[in-house]
Amino acid sequence: MLFGWFYFDWTILIVIPAMLFALWAQFRVNSTFSKYSQTTIRSGLTAAEAARRLLDANGLYHVTINRIPGKLTDHYDPRTRTLSLSEAVYDSASAAAVGVACHEAGHAIQHADNYAPLTLRMQIIPLCRIGSGLAMPLFLIGLIFAGLSVFGDWLMLAGIACFSLATLFQLITLPVEFNASRRALAGIREQHLLAEDELPGARRVLTAAAMTYVAALATSLASLLRLILIAMSHRRD
Repeated sequence: MLFGWFYFDWTILIVIPAMLFALWAQFRVNSTFSKYSQTTIRSGLTAAEAARRLLDANGLYHVTINRIPGKLTDHYDPRTRTLSLSEAVYDSASAAAVGVACHEAGHAIQHADNYAPLTLRMQIIPLCRIGSGLAMPLFLIGLIFAGLSVFGDWLMLAGIACFSLATLFQLITLPVEFNASRRALAGIREQHLLAEDELPGARRVLTAAAMTYVAALATSLASLLRLILIAMSHRRD
């Protein structure tokens, strides 16, 4: 009964569109990045060099740039003030790579500016990690005891509350990522890191990347709604 309700009930239909959206978004960012990675920009500037120029232009000389394995594993770590660029980006002199590298530099600039959504996201990360780890165990245990005692209902509610923290994290991530892209594109233009006819390539890559965060939020919201509906159904039984 547990697995029938949780895995094969009609509420799975709520999650499927969001999952398909997430798959499309991931495909789009990969294909867009590959497309605009094919051509070397006329300046010959690598992504690492472009990020360094953008950081220095904002007085962030202390932020280091490292190479890390993988493709599109790029990220900025505010704890160590380190900008990590993937192998597919670091040495690439393409509009796609420059856009990605400058996006990560945008996060470093946000950090220096005490950009409120980034600060909030940094503060809630530990709580969200705990919530993400506890959400499904609490909900499933509550589902087992649902209908037997109020204990099961409270565990399901606790699981939903924990899962809500992960959804909140995805929600706060959206303005952080969109703002980093805006800062990146503005910086690219101001520092003349790309020619005007090369800028659309970087913009399209960043737009595609932004859709992956929108898809992550949509998936999290759909999953949260599904948990709520399952809990309501079992409380009625």
